[in-house]
Amino acid sequence: MKNYLFGFLASLAVALPSYAALQAGDDAPLFEATASLAGEAMDFSLRDALDEGPVVVYFYPSAYTRGCNIQAREFADNMEAFNAAGASVIGVSLDSIERLNDFSADPEYCAGKLAVASDASGEIARSYDLNIREGNPEATDTRGITIGHDFVERTTFIVTSDGKIAQTISDLAPAENVLQALEAVQSQ
Repeated sequence: MKNYLFGFLASLAVALPSYAALQAGDDAPLFEATASLAGEAMDFSLRDALDEGPVVVYFYPSAYTRGCNIQAREFADNMEAFNAAGASVIGVSLDSIERLNDFSADPEYCAGKLAVASDASGEIARSYDLNIREGNPEATDTRGITIGHDFVERTTFIVTSDGKIAQTISDLAPAENVLQALEAVQSQ
């Protein structure tokens, strides 16, 4: 009976998704990355951004994919509200900076209002304890262009000026993820 119970529990642990992303109260890993805003590459430093106020750090699978397009558009449409709450926003994906230059300038998505950072190696995502899923080498984006990289899980972190994670948001539809992030920064 004891062996049966152990086997059942072990199989259950394997079957359940592991969620180990950093949580409220954890220190947010500081990072620097090449980012793009309105089609122009720039240097982004989380430490510098936190000097200005809280930062919404949102990880997304890939530019020019259905859910990520929706999420980027929602962030862009709500950027004034985030700024009014004293917060800035940075998107992070495993996309190349070239893809992000296009995405950040695209009037349908980031619309020149939303900065997005390249984490091509996945180092930043791993520092936040996020899962990275292997990409399909034949997968194409909504423009029909080969994506060519792995995917990080969609997770948003609200980081306070002192570098602490105030809230982790995941397992939500892209638009709902943005609205919950906005509510979180407005309530601080």
